[in-house]
Amino acid sequence: MIDQFSTIDWLIFLGYGLLLIFSGWIYNRQAATSNDYFLGGNSMPMWVVAISVLATSQSAATFLGGPDQGYRGDLSYLATNIAGFIAAIFVARYLLPKFYKLKVFTVYELLAQRFGDQARYQAGTVYLLGRLFASGARLYMAAIAIAMILFGNIEPSSVIISISLIAVIGLFYTIYGGIRTVIYSDVIQCIVYVSAALLVLGYLLYSIPADMSTIINALQSPTDGSQSKLTLIDFSLDFSPSGVFGFWSVITGFVLLNIAAFGMDQDVTQRMLTCKDSKEATKALTSSIIMGIPIVLIFVVIGMLLYIYYQRPELMSQAAANGDVPTPKFVGQTVTIFMYYVLTDLPNGMKAVVTIGIIAAALSTLNSGLNSMSSVAVQDIYRGIMLKRGKTLSEAETVKAGRISMAVVAIALSLMASLCFYWQQHTDMPLLAFALSVMIFSYSGLLGIYFTALFSTRGSPVSILAALIIGFLIPVLMQPYVMALYLPENYHFSLGFSWQLVIATAVATLVCLIGNNNALNKNDAILERQ
Repeated sequence: MIDQFSTIDWLIFLGYGLLLIFSGWIYNRQAATSNDYFLGGNSMPMWVVAISVLATSQSAATFLGGPDQGYRGDLSYLATNIAGFIAAIFVARYLLPKFYKLKVFTVYELLAQRFGDQARYQAGTVYLLGRLFASGARLYMAAIAIAMILFGNIEPSSVIISISLIAVIGLFYTIYGGIRTVIYSDVIQCIVYVSAALLVLGYLLYSIPADMSTIINALQSPTDGSQSKLTLIDFSLDFSPSGVFGFWSVITGFVLLNIAAFGMDQDVTQRMLTCKDSKEATKALTSSIIMGIPIVLIFVVIGMLLYIYYQRPELMSQAAANGDVPTPKFVGQTVTIFMYYVLTDLPNGMKAVVTIGIIAAALSTLNSGLNSMSSVAVQDIYRGIMLKRGKTLSEAETVKAGRISMAVVAIALSLMASLCFYWQQHTDMPLLAFALSVMIFSYSGLLGIYFTALFSTRGSPVSILAALIIGFLIPVLMQPYVMALYLPENYHFSLGFSWQLVIATAVATLVCLIGNNNALNKNDAILERQ
């Protein structure tokens, strides 16, 4: 596929490459202290953090998953922003003030204050495992796009080579400057990939010969007899995977998902901790949700227009009648629908701009996981191990450990992304749902112990560990391919990931509440007053 690019495409690629080199040189300065490397010196501007949070939450998952959702489904994914605002209120009220009060490097230090260092190590380990799944899935989705660009297919070898390329470029771009480089990089990449999406949206509208009212009528009446593709809020009670974006799922499972993402997932929360105080962090979080609504809408609408473009030949045939142009046809897997269009139907020049947008989303996807996972590995686990051995790490040693762990994380994410290729192909789950669903494995247990820490005086080292393990195992046992190993076929059931999260969180919370060790933490009363 790479031979489809013209001279003008390559000149645009060259310009983007120079932009990456220049921005990397500007922002990738050596971080002298651990506070600089992991928290940006608590001096990052609010608007920069807001865009970084937005880019971290979206990136490749939205760039490919949004069109995939619009092509297969409807607008109901946008309703998940209701959950986002509810979760933001919770995080701003109960978590961000505590994080800033305790001056934490990672969100799991709060658990150390409440339950002791062992809980911090356990939560950090579960986070790393869960984030390995989630960031690995997003890296896999980015690699699909790169594989289509380089090889014109998504064969295993093509995807794995693409994964490796993204990992190497992302690692070298962020390894020295730490979180400051990641955040400013996110801003650049977000501007690039949103601009590319707007370009595609405009060209699609230009390419479809029907007027807007005809397009809207076609979206309201899909040919397969399904409900309108313009459905925004679906009030039907559907517990299956196809109903995960329904209203009842949004106000339950998605609220929990967003609370965990905004307040218990170091990948997103670390960006907010780079602000000067909790008020600025709250503004950054709220702003990112507001900005995200129109951006996600753009990508979903692109998918809907691709549905018109490829699945409604009676509308596109007007072009054939007027200009002897063949009706567009899509030949391939639905996971590649957006890339197929980019590489086969966009003109030269525009093709390069959109390809750069995809690369930008890919880098944002990788960079967002590297520094956050590195910070947890060093601050919550490695530093604790050294303290147990009677050794205190200097600032220089901490930063060095952060860089080494970042390289290890890049390798681990590459391996997980390769595994996700086979995982997602086996389940045939839409990309957006797949990206969200893999997060629940770590979120369930973390939600259980945080709810216990915030709203009770109970919990013990044993119950915390049990809650983390059970919170992880319940969603695993609900996966169809795992269910086949322990249940007769007539007892199999299919439950949406949002409902799996509700059940697993409820069980994990109850398990954590069972523990009762009054001597566990003498700071309970202080934390309650905070």
